[in-house]
Amino acid sequence: MESKIKIQQVLFFKRTNPPVFIISALIMLGFILMATLFGESSKKIFDSVQSTIVKDFSWVFTISTIMFLIFIFFLLFSRFGRIRLGQPDDKPEFGYTTWFAMMFSAGMGIGLVFWSIAEPIKHFTNPPSIDSQLSPANLAMGITYFHWGLHAWSVFIVVGLSLAYFSYRKGLPLTIRSCFYPLLGNKIYGPWGHAIDIFAVVGTMFGVATSLGLGAMQVNSGLNFLGDCPENKMTQIVLIVLITACATVSVVLGLEKGISRLSYFNICLSIILIAFLFFLGPTMFILQTFGNGVKDYVSNIFYFSYWSEWVAKPSWQSSWTIFYWGWWIAWAPFVGMFIARISKGRTLREFIIGGFFAPVFATFIWLSVFGGTALYLEIFEGAPISQAVSANVSTALFETLAYLPMEKITAALSTLVIVTFFVTSSDSGSLVIDILTAGGDQNPPANQRVFWAVTEGVIASVLLLAGGLQALQTAAIASGLPFALIMIGMCFALFKQLRNEP
Repeated sequence: MESKIKIQQVLFFKRTNPPVFIISALIMLGFILMATLFGESSKKIFDSVQSTIVKDFSWVFTISTIMFLIFIFFLLFSRFGRIRLGQPDDKPEFGYTTWFAMMFSAGMGIGLVFWSIAEPIKHFTNPPSIDSQLSPANLAMGITYFHWGLHAWSVFIVVGLSLAYFSYRKGLPLTIRSCFYPLLGNKIYGPWGHAIDIFAVVGTMFGVATSLGLGAMQVNSGLNFLGDCPENKMTQIVLIVLITACATVSVVLGLEKGISRLSYFNICLSIILIAFLFFLGPTMFILQTFGNGVKDYVSNIFYFSYWSEWVAKPSWQSSWTIFYWGWWIAWAPFVGMFIARISKGRTLREFIIGGFFAPVFATFIWLSVFGGTALYLEIFEGAPISQAVSANVSTALFETLAYLPMEKITAALSTLVIVTFFVTSSDSGSLVIDILTAGGDQNPPANQRVFWAVTEGVIASVLLLAGGLQALQTAAIASGLPFALIMIGMCFALFKQLRNEP
């Protein structure tokens, strides 16, 4: 395999990949023009697309995510775990702390801040029709853990592991097409490979734009809480412009000088914020929420997987499980390539443990602190958190902080955390898209980085104008569907090649 690859490397683009770049750019431009010039029609199209996918193709998301989870656990305990993602003498580029900080910031980021209070409260006040012996609060946290737990990170790990293996161990370009070499051979350098990378670019763009839109809505709510900043779409678009400019600077500086330092700073701020809420809020209730939540999640994970597809109502599916599965899969090229880019030199087992269980554990802590605090205030203090969530989901965090001591300080810190998550998501996404459209060049031209960073901001703005939260959800679901099928092929290709390892 290696000799064939070396021959093809001479024929492959070293700095640019014009077909992927041009076609992806044209698709984005076409979407922007359609949503801008035909706003009302675009909204109807978004609604129709979402209902069709949920009605006819939700099973694709459900079965694929379950398959990815099983596949990752198989690799973890198999003989393949000792394989190094690189050559035998390759060493990791980043230490564990920075490595984890970048993974967590890229993998969850804005979405976790946005939904960590809103989702548990939504499930608590409007519980789904589910056959469970859990209390309403425990059920709410269990479903939230289900949406943000092992299923989500198994999606990211499948892509990241495949990319890291074929790029650093087999010498292929760091692009999605490389993962299909065992199935397509040299055809990955032609139209088939171009098509795979274009699907990845489009999915990544809409996945990142979804997060940027959510972040803009929540930053706007934070500024409104702190200083009566008007809360409307125009303000949110201005915020997207300003924060995209910061992300552009970060992505131009590169991985070491920009993204890694910002991610580390972001994690430090997040730890401070969690500590604030943990000690100022209902500490014992938070600990109980964490313990019960993990127990309920582990004991019901298979039941939740089955129930969400074959029992839950379509309206609930489209707003929650299918939205999340589509979002994670749409994000998979971005997060997967990013964690592959920062994981050279680690073993396959180390990659899975470090990139799988550590982020899930940190996510559960975050959900317990924020969601547990909101549930306590709602249940025991009579705080109208649920009313605030029903009125405007993006205000949930700040309405919760208003009932705790030092609310202005924690609100300001929360807003800063959201902004830094916003920037790390945008600059990481821009770098990944640029690598894909530059033929796997891990240090792509700066002008292309700027182009994709700006395009992400424009797409997020257009989605907000075209339909707000529902348009963001539809974009994630629609872009995730074709890439789910691509990821299934990646699993088969990776297993086929691993079997040839000594």
